[in-house]
Amino acid sequence: MKTNILNIAAASAVMMIAAGCASTGGSSWGNEPPPPANPNFAGEMNKFNAQFPNDKATKYEEVSLNYNNAKKLDEVGNCHDITKHPVVIILTLDAAGKVTRTTTDVEGKKAECFRQAYAGAQLPPPPFAPYQKPIRLR
Repeated sequence: MKTNILNIAAASAVMMIAAGCASTGGSSWGNEPPPPANPNFAGEMNKFNAQFPNDKATKYEEVSLNYNNAKKLDEVGNCHDITKHPVVIILTLDAAGKVTRTTTDVEGKKAECFRQAYAGAQLPPPPFAPYQKPIRLR
C-alpha cells in the first residue's frame, strides 16, 4: 500500500512538472535576445508624425485599424509566434490604399514575416498619399 501511494505521488509530481512546462508557452523565449534595430525606421516614423495634426489622418487611423482587425491582415503567415518580441511595422500606402512599402522597427525572421504578410495588402484609401500607417504587432 505504501509503495502504491509513493508511486502515485511520484507520477503526480511528474505530471504537474510536465503540465507546468507545457503551460508556460514559449519557455525557450526566456533568454531570447531582442532583434537588431532597423536604422531606417526612425525616418519613416518621422514621416508618420509629420502627417499630424490632421483631422482626416486621425480619423483614418481608426478606420484603418478597424479594417486591419476585421480582415486579420496580421495573421497572414502566422508571424506572431516566431519570437516573443513585438514588431512595429510602418506601411506606406498609395492613394488607393495599397501597401507600396513596408518598414519595421527591427530586423529578423518575425519582422521579415510581417513585411511579407503586408506586402501588397489593400487597406481603405487614405486621406492623402503617400500615407504612413504604423501598426504594433505582438
